[in-house]
Amino acid sequence: MKRICVNCGSSAGFKPAYIEAAGMLGTEIAHSGIELVFGGADVGLMGVVANAVMKAGGKVIGIIPESFAQKVSHRGLADLRVVPSMHERKQMMFDLSDAFVALPGGLGTIEELTEILTWAQLGFHKKPCGLMNISGYYDLFLSFLGHAVSEGFLKQEHRDLLLVSDDPRGLMKLFASYVAPTVEKWITGKPAVPNE
Repeated sequence: MKRICVNCGSSAGFKPAYIEAAGMLGTEIAHSGIELVFGGADVGLMGVVANAVMKAGGKVIGIIPESFAQKVSHRGLADLRVVPSMHERKQMMFDLSDAFVALPGGLGTIEELTEILTWAQLGFHKKPCGLMNISGYYDLFLSFLGHAVSEGFLKQEHRDLLLVSDDPRGLMKLFASYVAPTVEKWITGKPAVPNE
């Protein structure tokens, strides 16, 4: 594993635990000899994780759309790539990365996480996808995924594509032992017939 993409909030959130976890993850990535790929901003948890990697002597690649590069791009990066659109940003992040981690974040983080999981579900890649569930931030999201399984919209094997830990070192261990499943995406079975 050469590079890990970290998706996370451009805000820091209200709990100090979120900032602490972002820093710990960045330090762990650098100490593991792995490069960081991230959204290129110096704000929120994005800035925290990038700064932690660099402080620990690691390499960081930032990728940011030109529409807001002048506002929030991380000026301390040796490798900052400005791209025309969000779509190209996500594609480049995917192409450069061997694994993906989501820290706490908002709509953008959820969108990036679920897209990369969907691509794994469809068999477009076999890269591990992880979630740092800091202070139970993602408990309701994980509950929803369980609900989707129980309601027949998601296979358990595809739910299990998402590796979850509240500890960076634990997540890295899960990545090291990850083997992508070979399961058909499509759920078969007779649909329920509504009462007439």
